[in-house]
Amino acid sequence: MATRDSTDNPRRRIVEAAVELLENGGPDAVSTRAVAAAAGMQPPAIYRLFGDKEGLLEAVAEHGYAQFLERKRAQLDPAPQDPVEDLRRGWDTVVEFGVSRPELFAVMNRATGLGSDAAHRSGLEILHGRVRRLAAGGWLRVDEELAAQIIQATGQGAVTTWHSTPADRRNPALLTVLRESMVAAVTRAEPAIPAAESPPAAAARALRAALPDDSDVLSDAEQRLLREWLTRLAADGGAPRA
Repeated sequence: MATRDSTDNPRRRIVEAAVELLENGGPDAVSTRAVAAAAGMQPPAIYRLFGDKEGLLEAVAEHGYAQFLERKRAQLDPAPQDPVEDLRRGWDTVVEFGVSRPELFAVMNRATGLGSDAAHRSGLEILHGRVRRLAAGGWLRVDEELAAQIIQATGQGAVTTWHSTPADRRNPALLTVLRESMVAAVTRAEPAIPAAESPPAAAARALRAALPDDSDVLSDAEQRLLREWLTRLAADGGAPRA
């Protein structure tokens, strides 16, 4: 559980008080009156700073993402020697956070549709960076967007299943099996083009991942056109032709 910050910042004091109540007593413990009392403030301050309880919970989610992002960045390797092992480490980081802080993790997941939190977006950028490295190295078995969705879904599903299982029946092997199932679904055993997939699809996937965001060689229109072509080729996973 996170420790409270002593900084005399009313907004931060309220958010940290809400997080503490949430993690000690669950969502029902996070009433505006209880949060205000825990923060040493009056309830109107919450409405002035956050609008309503939902606004406060959004701020709690942002706070959670900021803490999670700090943990991810501390473990981030910008150029891993083994991108598949790096994928495993990243997945484990997400699951460990969710397993250790279930109430906060649940609030964070409910807020992800807002798309307005910088820390959340930064976390997604780290995920997509991992996926791009896999694609550039020829490791990726599926399209980048699908790979990112599989990684997110299995991580969230692992945490949800863990907490929905009675404590005396939880088996850590479940998390390992789910992680390895994710790795098998997303990556190849070796960075090579399998016979079942057309060579252009794998090559296009790797080239698209390696393209720089900005290029002086191609115009913006040419870059968009090239990415469109590569996306089409990457989506052609070698379906049989008549």
